[in-house]
Amino acid sequence: MRMETDLIRFPFLPGFGKMGIIFPDEMATPDGTNMESSGKDIMVIHHDEDHDLTTPNGENMVAREDELMETPDTGKLGSPDGHNELALVEVQPNKRRKKKSIVWEHFTIESVSADCRRAYCKQCKQSFAYSTGSKVAGTSHLKRHIAKGTCSALLRGQDKNQMISTYTPPSRGTVSETPKRRYKTSSSPYVVFDQDRCRQDIARMVIMHDYPLHMVEHPGFVSFVKNLQPRFNMVSFNTVQGDCVGTYLMEKQNLNKFIEAIPGRICLTLDMWSSSRSVGYVFIMGSFIDSEWRLHRRVLNVVMEPYPESTNALSHAVAVCLSDWRLEGKLFSLTFNQRQNEAALDNLRPLIAIKNPLILNGQFLVGSCIAWTLSDIAKDVLESGENTITKIRDSVKYVTTSDSHEEKFLELKQQLQVPSERNLFLDDQTQWNTTYHMLVAASEMKEVFSCLDTSDPDYREAPSLEDWKLVEILCTYLKLLFDAANILTTTTHPSAITVFHEVWRIHSELARAITNEDPFISSLSKMMLEKFDKYWKDCSIVLAAAVVMDPRFKMKLVEFSFTKVYGEEAPAYIKVVDDGIHELFDEYVALPLPLTPTYAEDGSVDGNMKGEDSQGNLLSDNGFTDFDVYIMETTSQQMKSELDRYLEDSLLPRVQDFDLLGWWKLNKFKYPTLSKMARDILSIPVSTLPPDSVFITRRKKMDQYRSSLRPETVEAMICSKDWMQCGLSEVSNALGAVGWVHLVQAIAVID
Repeated sequence: MRMETDLIRFPFLPGFGKMGIIFPDEMATPDGTNMESSGKDIMVIHHDEDHDLTTPNGENMVAREDELMETPDTGKLGSPDGHNELALVEVQPNKRRKKKSIVWEHFTIESVSADCRRAYCKQCKQSFAYSTGSKVAGTSHLKRHIAKGTCSALLRGQDKNQMISTYTPPSRGTVSETPKRRYKTSSSPYVVFDQDRCRQDIARMVIMHDYPLHMVEHPGFVSFVKNLQPRFNMVSFNTVQGDCVGTYLMEKQNLNKFIEAIPGRICLTLDMWSSSRSVGYVFIMGSFIDSEWRLHRRVLNVVMEPYPESTNALSHAVAVCLSDWRLEGKLFSLTFNQRQNEAALDNLRPLIAIKNPLILNGQFLVGSCIAWTLSDIAKDVLESGENTITKIRDSVKYVTTSDSHEEKFLELKQQLQVPSERNLFLDDQTQWNTTYHMLVAASEMKEVFSCLDTSDPDYREAPSLEDWKLVEILCTYLKLLFDAANILTTTTHPSAITVFHEVWRIHSELARAITNEDPFISSLSKMMLEKFDKYWKDCSIVLAAAVVMDPRFKMKLVEFSFTKVYGEEAPAYIKVVDDGIHELFDEYVALPLPLTPTYAEDGSVDGNMKGEDSQGNLLSDNGFTDFDVYIMETTSQQMKSELDRYLEDSLLPRVQDFDLLGWWKLNKFKYPTLSKMARDILSIPVSTLPPDSVFITRRKKMDQYRSSLRPETVEAMICSKDWMQCGLSEVSNALGAVGWVHLVQAIAVID
């Protein structure tokens, strides 16, 4: 009998299960020699239902008790002496099955002559030996044609990102190994091994998931990669560092082209991080609106400053950013993570693109980040009730850290019929919102805590009634801050308009609370109001300018809110906003811009199209340019400005999901100059922190590992990650959220 070597490997036979076929005397091996047995010795081949032995044609090698087996070539399966007898250990019905080998998805068998058949590749049509007479060539050479990538048509298909079925070569283990089934999965395409691609994926994985660069030299990782793909030449720390910087430079080119195409100006936020090495790192984030009126935020630079306390530190970092991205003359505003002294502001003002940086009281230098302001005030509120909060925290810890204590607490809560649906949990003292939620949950179950000592004698430090009263006061003030800060977490790009509304509302609440008869409430309100006054003084006017650019509010909301905040002094502050808006608009009118920039921005006018249009009308630039100048000269004194017409138009209804940027996109033809000013004002960021850091109570600090890296490497790692996440390149699609999976697929290709 002749059997195919790739289908039956005798060292694997002991694991095949319960059924055997007994061949007396001798059997032919795949190479044509006889496997002789002495006397009545027999060979037993076991199998089970999951491992039926089949011929290349997919037919079973197990016959019914009254039938003979068939080979793919000669039909009857017989012994060399011509006796067609089978001794069956167990009887199973014959099953006609398709070929199991993955090879047959890529090959077909065709008869060339009466006793010769050849296998033809479905992709490249190349033919291979399959059977001649009674000799079967096997499938190993067919598998090599697919697995080694020698099929030219298959390679072309890969270039077109076609999904090719996976082929897993058979194991060549020891006698003790058990055979492994081969499966084809549509999610694991066949990939030709590429050393450079694997290196790129490692660099991107390190960037995306903040892995240390040294991980490529860790013994465990090296062993993992070698076992996964022995052909991969493992990279060193220096190599992966260079690859990460190379990835950064490639991504930077994409972003640079994107920023060069924006029609407006750019706003920057500056966030100074400390480090264990006494140097600072300035994180510079750019905020801008593109030609489609979509708001974007990107990390542009991470600049290491040796002397972070210097008045020149921030101005130096900004100058580096402007030079690096060629943004000279395009900077509209600066937002800082904390208030700056006057000397630092004087160094920064010359960098602003506005000719008169004192427009709107110079508030294009936004003095403070709203998220940090709210966190600083919340921290003061928590410190005012520190002793009481410690008692509450200890009580919550007593209940939540022991199953028996928690069980008694819940039983008592049920007996007292306390309606609260909240769960107790310990706070994270670096996130003030978790402390607020802990206090709220504990306050709703204060009855249970007050009675807990009756059912649990070990509980001895229940908060007093005065403590619970203080907790309610703290929660009232923390809720004001939490509602305002939570807006920054639910919106990817929080608008100045929303922040303006929240700030003046809190300001009004605190102003009323100062007159409260309770000395603690009055004192706490006064302390909070002083900090809000500083932020309001630094930022209210530029925030108000953003409100004016909202057609639902315009100057009306400014007048209303300023009256609430300033009382009789409100008209003077309202005039500052009104005059500042008009002065800024006059500067935009005087800018040396094309007279009809909105058409060019839309691409509705082809820069190459001159002469006549499809209708035969004369559209020469000179003719229309002269006409535009004539219109401006003859009507500018008689017509109202775009700004005045805009302010006099009726307010739009305050719909909940109003698309402000979309409205300006639709109305930029009606207000061509004002829309450009609105684009820049509405891109002013109010927070330097990402949504997941809004509630932090400690200034950010560069970790020790990154501080040990070269500043250029730190910048490359941080910036590249932000750009990949924003989806400016194909990297984010290639990696997704699981870089490990893609790394494994890239390295573990068929050898």
